[in-house]
Amino acid sequence: MPKLPMDRSTAVRQGEELEVDRLERYLRGHLPGPLSELPGRLSVRQFPSGFSNLTYLIESAGSESGNERLQWVLRRPPFGSKVASAHDMGREYRILSGLAGSFGKAPKPVLFCDDSSVLGAPFYLMERVTGTILRGRMRQEERPDAEQMGQIAGDFVSTLAELHAVDYRACGLGDLGRPEGYARRQVEGWVRRYAAARTGDLPAMERAAVWLVEQLPEASSNGSGAAGAALIHNDFKYDNLVLSNGPVPTVRAVLDWEMATLGDPLMDLGTALGYWAQEDDPPEILAAALSPTTLPGNPGRAELAERYAAASGRDLGDILFYYVFGLFKIAVIVQQIYFRFSRGHTQDPRFAGLGEVVQACGRMAAQAIDRGRIDRLFD
Repeated sequence: MPKLPMDRSTAVRQGEELEVDRLERYLRGHLPGPLSELPGRLSVRQFPSGFSNLTYLIESAGSESGNERLQWVLRRPPFGSKVASAHDMGREYRILSGLAGSFGKAPKPVLFCDDSSVLGAPFYLMERVTGTILRGRMRQEERPDAEQMGQIAGDFVSTLAELHAVDYRACGLGDLGRPEGYARRQVEGWVRRYAAARTGDLPAMERAAVWLVEQLPEASSNGSGAAGAALIHNDFKYDNLVLSNGPVPTVRAVLDWEMATLGDPLMDLGTALGYWAQEDDPPEILAAALSPTTLPGNPGRAELAERYAAASGRDLGDILFYYVFGLFKIAVIVQQIYFRFSRGHTQDPRFAGLGEVVQACGRMAAQAIDRGRIDRLFD
C-alpha cells in the first residue's frame, strides 16, 4: 500500500500576508502559560487550498537550549470580505471549544483575538493536526489505492454519523442555531444569496431554486424538526478531513467549522453528496474536481447514502431533495466567490473559472430532478 503524503504549507500568497511583528507581540502577551515564552521568531506559511477563510501555519523557531518548534494553525477571514456574519471567527472558535471534550475529531482551540488592530480582522489559533488531506487534484503517486480509499470512505461515513450523534446541549452548543424550520430557512436563504450574487442567466439554477421551495419535506422526528436536530458541519467533504498517515488511513480531524450549526442532519449529508462526483457524471463535473471521490474504492452516491442510513438509523426517503439542495448550495457558495472575483475584490487566479463550476452544478441538479434519483444521471 502507498504511504500517503503529509499535507504541506506553502509561501503566503501575495496580498494575503500577515503583520508578523504585530502577531508575535500579541501572542507573546496572550498565549496561555509557558506558550507565551516563544523560542525565537515566528515564521508564517499558508495552506493554499480552500476558497473562504484563510488558513496559515504559525511556527516558532527552535532555540540553542533545545526548545522544540511550536506550531499552530491560524484562521482569519479573507481580505476584502464585507460580510462579517459569513466569517465569524468567534463563533468558529466557540464551536471548537464546545467540541473539545465531546468530539475527538475536532482540533483543539488555543486562542481567540477579536482585536482587529492586530491583523486587520478577528482571528483564532488552534492546534495543528498533522496528516494527509485528500484534494480534488493529486499526483498519481499521492493517490490512495483502492483498498485505502475504501477504508477512507467508510470512515468518512462513520465520522459524519458520529458528529450527528453528538449531544450538542451537553457540550454547551444548544443555542448555536434554531433547528425548527431549518430546512425552509436554508432553502429560502440560499435562493436569496444566489439572486444577490448572480452574474448572468442560468436557467438550470433558477429551476432548481423553484423546485426546492416546492419540494420542502415536512418536519419530522428524524429530519427538519427540532426533535431530530443535530450539530451539522455544513461543508463535510474529503478536503476538510485530516487522515492518519499509516497504511490504513483513518480520520484524525475535521476542519473548517465556519458553517456549522444546529439543523437537519440530512442537509449535511446532501451537501456531502453534492461534492461526491462519480465516474459516470458529465465531463464538466469531473473537470471541476471538487473532491477525489472518483478514485477506485469509493462507493457511488446512492451507496454512500445507504451506508449513512445504516450508520445513523435515519430515514432517507427524501434523499433527492437533500441532494439537489446540496448541489444548489455548493453552486451558490462558488457563485459568491466568483462574484467577488468578477468585481475585483480578490485577485486569486484560481477563481477565474468558477463560473463554469456553477453551471455544471445547475445541470446536475436539473438531471437529478428529471431522473428522480441521485446517481446514474447521464446513462
